[in-house]
Amino acid sequence: MNELEPKRPDSALWDELRLSTQARIGLGRTGDSLPTRRVLEFRSAHAAARDAVHMPLEVEKFAADVEKVGVGAPVVVTSKATSRAEYLRRPDLGRTPDDLSSIDKGDFDLGFVLSDGLSPRALMDHGSSMLEALVAELSDTYSIAPPVIATEARVALGDHIAEAMGVRTVVVLIGERPGLSVADSLGIYLTHLPAPGKSDADRNCISNIHPPEGLGYQQSAKIVAGLISGARKLGRSGVALKDTSRAEALESSEALTIE
Repeated sequence: MNELEPKRPDSALWDELRLSTQARIGLGRTGDSLPTRRVLEFRSAHAAARDAVHMPLEVEKFAADVEKVGVGAPVVVTSKATSRAEYLRRPDLGRTPDDLSSIDKGDFDLGFVLSDGLSPRALMDHGSSMLEALVAELSDTYSIAPPVIATEARVALGDHIAEAMGVRTVVVLIGERPGLSVADSLGIYLTHLPAPGKSDADRNCISNIHPPEGLGYQQSAKIVAGLISGARKLGRSGVALKDTSRAEALESSEALTIE
């Protein structure tokens, strides 16, 4: 080996580093190419991401799981996108409701919209469990409308649904765009005083929910609870509202350590 050529860390070091990240690092090489194992891993991850986007939501099964949470039988609605292919080509249609007449309007503090988004798999894997954690965290403090399941849905569809529900704050659970590391990540978008025409600047987002590697359900629910409390005090959500839950947890931990 040329003395000027940097030494390669051994495989044990890379194995240890991989425990701290889902990034593809230290892949090695065989001649001028990646090892066959790494190529196959990449192709498998790519296929899983594509499948997560295109798989249909099993609406009946998912609705049964949602109903077990105990906040009412869910209503199922859809956007103006008439197929998965059209949904992917026309994001504008995914933001526009087709027919919301099946939703009974009430007077509630909170409404939950469970949307397939770009990963129906994520909603199937995590949606009902995440909703259960949210209800456990919030039901003693706020009135909750019966949930709505939205198919071929983008985030902004939740504003139209929230108006039909009659809620002061809407929490949209939606499948996030799959990546090569995670194909079943769930996101939560919170909008206070929702109405059609709200922009992304009016929302707060909690991303990367997919335990055990990503955020857990209880942790995410506590963040949502903090954001809802802050939004009600501030009178709005979005860029003016910050998540302080991690800072508060750190301060509490430091105080316990000092004591």
